[in-house]
Amino acid sequence: MIGSYFSLTKPRVVILLQITALCSTLSHDLLSESGLGTSTLETMFVVLVGGYLTAGGANAINMWYDRDIDPMMRRTSKRPIPAGEITPNSALIFGIILSVFGTLWLVAMANEVAAFWAAFSIIFYVFIYSIWLKRTTPQNIVIGGIAGSTPPLVGWAAAESDLQISMESAALFVDSITDIGSLMPWFMFGVIFLWTPPHFWALALYRSGEYEEVGVPMMPNVKGAERTLVEMKIYAVLLIVMSACSPIVYGDLDWGDMLYHVLGWNAIILSAWYASTIWRIDIDEAPDEDGRKATASRSFFDSLVYLSLVFVMLVASSVGLEGAIVGALITIGFIARIEWTKKKTLGQS
Repeated sequence: MIGSYFSLTKPRVVILLQITALCSTLSHDLLSESGLGTSTLETMFVVLVGGYLTAGGANAINMWYDRDIDPMMRRTSKRPIPAGEITPNSALIFGIILSVFGTLWLVAMANEVAAFWAAFSIIFYVFIYSIWLKRTTPQNIVIGGIAGSTPPLVGWAAAESDLQISMESAALFVDSITDIGSLMPWFMFGVIFLWTPPHFWALALYRSGEYEEVGVPMMPNVKGAERTLVEMKIYAVLLIVMSACSPIVYGDLDWGDMLYHVLGWNAIILSAWYASTIWRIDIDEAPDEDGRKATASRSFFDSLVYLSLVFVMLVASSVGLEGAIVGALITIGFIARIEWTKKKTLGQS
């Protein structure tokens, strides 16, 4: 029973999101004058607990709302509710409790701004994405991706311990929740936002039939595979352009700094590699016995590696030039290994 409730939180998805939040916290402290310390570990613990509870709670509520379509899809049919392990009402109550407790935890242990962005992600994911967008527009994952892009804002805001929300006016309110001390968390937000559509559509390219059967208008089953691939490529190009701007978010770097070039070119190479996985998708490829298209499936899994390496690169570069070089070596090493494995696999097939 405990395992079933744990499954409601979508642990694999939540852990990936919280890694981005923890990386944001690490970058904050590495770039600050005080550097890393015991307070860093404390903040990371607060962010991990609060982030997991709020994101996990939102996922549980999402499963409650999708209880009518989950049993009809292979990917979701074994979730706790369709499997009969947990009743829908229990899942809803569980999700609400986690969401509320996680938000209150961040208010008490971090600050109001960190709690705001966590609560915002819950509300956006449940009401804007799950209840409204998911079943009405093929752009659902694009707009809905905002919810999954907020963890770096939570992590950075929690590290900026003295942040408070101003309610004196609308302008001051907006300023208090957006001006959190640096462009870095917003850059991280932007990377996740641009990454989400091509990441998810790579999966949808060979699962679109299931979505169509349950009335979810995913891009491939509404606009077609070719249009989907074109839009994936657009987002990939935007990621490359954004990567070229990565040194700017470190504040005082300029063209004359070696760190500027190591970080910038590493970011561009990494995004260009991910873009190449999208360009290699063959929409006419025959699916395997599990219904997967190999090139789309590889791009989907490579996208997870890409996002992880981006955040490793950003954290490593926060140390300085030496860290950026290490980050570049890690990036190049992973890319080389992945491409070698692909080449070896194709050679054996």
